[in-house]
Amino acid sequence: MKIVVGITGASGSIYALRLIEVLRQLGHEVHAVVTDSGWQVLDYECGVSREDLAARVDVLYDNANVGAAIASGSFKVDAMVVLPCSMKTVASIAHSLSDNLLTRAADVMMKEGRKLVLVPRETPLHAIHLENLLKLAQLGVRIVPAAPGFYHRPQTLADLVDMLVGKICDQLGVETDLFARWEG
Repeated sequence: MKIVVGITGASGSIYALRLIEVLRQLGHEVHAVVTDSGWQVLDYECGVSREDLAARVDVLYDNANVGAAIASGSFKVDAMVVLPCSMKTVASIAHSLSDNLLTRAADVMMKEGRKLVLVPRETPLHAIHLENLLKLAQLGVRIVPAAPGFYHRPQTLADLVDMLVGKICDQLGVETDLFARWEG
């Protein structure tokens, strides 16, 4: 599969890095785009620079380049995941405000009927956040809150990250064994 990973300025960049790692290990082609605040959070939370991320993905796009390949529906991609997804980005996508490459690429995914998964990392949520998320869900966008479960009895932070990344992969149709599934 060819998958776009969008990274915004919400906390939780570790999820995006692990998703990229898992997808690449499984042989998928990963394209990435990062907002300005996304770069700040990647550096602050994970110590990851542009050069570091560029080495981890197949293609890294400049978020200001709205003419990049992922801005066009004629460029075939299978899915896009935005994680962590800030509420600013949720609002922009919900209202088709394609003012940068990340939001334009997400808009293209919706107009082309392709998989779009948003992983919001915000709490608490107010009514406008919820309205925007509901609007997107009603349009077929998959909403996977960054809220890992504990039924798999995590022992480490990596266990929690893998559980959420595994749930995201489920939405993409990517088979993984990142966490123990509930057997009842």
